Amino acid sequence: MGEANSWCVAANELARQWEDIAADALAAVDRVGRSGRLILGEEVAAFESELAEWWGVRHAVGVASGLDALQIALRCAAVKPGDRVLTTPLTAFATTLAILRAGATPVWCDVDDSGGMDLAAAARALGSDPAIRAVLPVHLYGHALSPSTLEALAAEHGVVVIEDCAQSAGARREGRPTASAGRIGATSFYPTKNLGAMGDGGAVLTDDDAVAEHARTLRNYGQDRRDHHVEAGLNSRLDELHAAILRAAHLPRLDGWTGRRAAIAERYVEGLENSAFRPLRPTGGRSANHLFAVEVTDGDRDERARDLAAAGVAVGRHYPVVCPDQPACAGAGGVALGDLPVARRLAARELSLPIHPYLSDEEVEHVIATCAALSARNEKGRHATWPASQTLG
Repeated sequence: MGEANSWCVAANELARQWEDIAADALAAVDRVGRSGRLILGEEVAAFESELAEWWGVRHAVGVASGLDALQIALRCAAVKPGDRVLTTPLTAFATTLAILRAGATPVWCDVDDSGGMDLAAAARALGSDPAIRAVLPVHLYGHALSPSTLEALAAEHGVVVIEDCAQSAGARREGRPTASAGRIGATSFYPTKNLGAMGDGGAVLTDDDAVAEHARTLRNYGQDRRDHHVEAGLNSRLDELHAAILRAAHLPRLDGWTGRRAAIAERYVEGLENSAFRPLRPTGGRSANHLFAVEVTDGDRDERARDLAAAGVAVGRHYPVVCPDQPACAGAGGVALGDLPVARRLAARELSLPIHPYLSDEEVEHVIATCAALSARNEKGRHATWPASQTLG
């Protein structure tokens, strides 16, 4: 692979983020500490209001994780044990896990070449299986699915659409944000998300007043008022500290972070043209670019990952095992519609290149040059010249 180099382009740089946000975050911590209120206080209420306004929905209900947000959304949509929920096999397992935790049965249909749920395949599945009660698509990699198509599926087949928006904060399509097509959306504030907390968290997103009220009840032990429990709920509350830091330090920077991600993605697309790394880009709209996923079209994916790591480029693998193949699904009664050939191909070939707001231009160019060198080596069947080693400042 050539001489060792001093590059280290990380997949995420939360330490760099802290250098930027530290003053605002520490002031938020001090504010919460002085308030004496640590659970479901003014910070959560204010953040929910500000997030809803930023996202373009009427309500955001803060919960403890993205997984809980999905499970609560399913319950708010009256998905019951034994109901069938159409979803994608190519995603973080939390999407399928939420369906299982709700007692429902996942039904997996294939994805398209961008990695998102194949909505034509979804329409066929709904047409052939009237027992499907809900559709849970994922706006994968930050790429928004067509809201009008999702709405058409719901109207034609009488199903409820619950959108997994964990990766799509800031994405838009047809002039609309995600979480606007379905009755309910769910997002995550896991630290590496575009809008990530300093810990775990999530939110239910909706325009429906009744859904928002139900979500607030479910997150707090199922009580609609103090000591009055109307159903078996969860202990799933967004902490005051997380809410305060999100609203003071993260949300005000999110538009700038999103713009930087978009600029990096645009440069990657340009720089990787005709390479062995095919960008998995959206079929329309404006992506949030949570991940920059590529399909390795020439050579072994894992070998390419090792080569990139040797050149100082950290990569991810999202998602190498499709959900139906996870051991947790054995005996769960889930249904895979066909062999899922596109999902399995992408699971075997996908790599995620570094993309976060704190990447320098020099780091972006090193990633592109490294991918180009790998592509040239593969094409010519000989050792390619690596990009010159540099010391990052």
